[in-house]
Amino acid sequence: QVQLGESGGGLAQAGGSLRLSCAASGRTVSNYARGWFRQAPGKGREFVAAINWGSSLTRYADSVKGRFTVAKNFAKNTVYLQMNRLLTKDTAVYSCAAGNWGIASESGRYDYWGPGPQVTVSS
Repeated sequence: QVQLGESGGGLAQAGGSLRLSCAASGRTVSNYARGWFRQAPGKGREFVAAINWGSSLTRYADSVKGRFTVAKNFAKNTVYLQMNRLLTKDTAVYSCAAGNWGIASESGRYDYWGPGPQVTVSS
């Protein structure tokens, strides 16, 4: 099993920043893609960003390019989502995911999911 523990959710002002962390335990995820998804009330799950653990290749949704950055720390087996210049439309439950299908944008390509903390951005 792979377990994903998330932290960093909370409140922020529009234009502000938050940093989400996702630490993995259990099986090694060295060759897994690590993705971030979000879901706002009344909407479907939306791809945000992903990183390949081994190659460091990254992928971003158009809606967050230039504002969000995904990074990794090998020593801590952790991936991060740095969220800058936040917008009210970024308000959602954010979930960390892991899978071995590459840096896919489809949620069905990921096998393991974190608890999904709430991120709320106020105007």
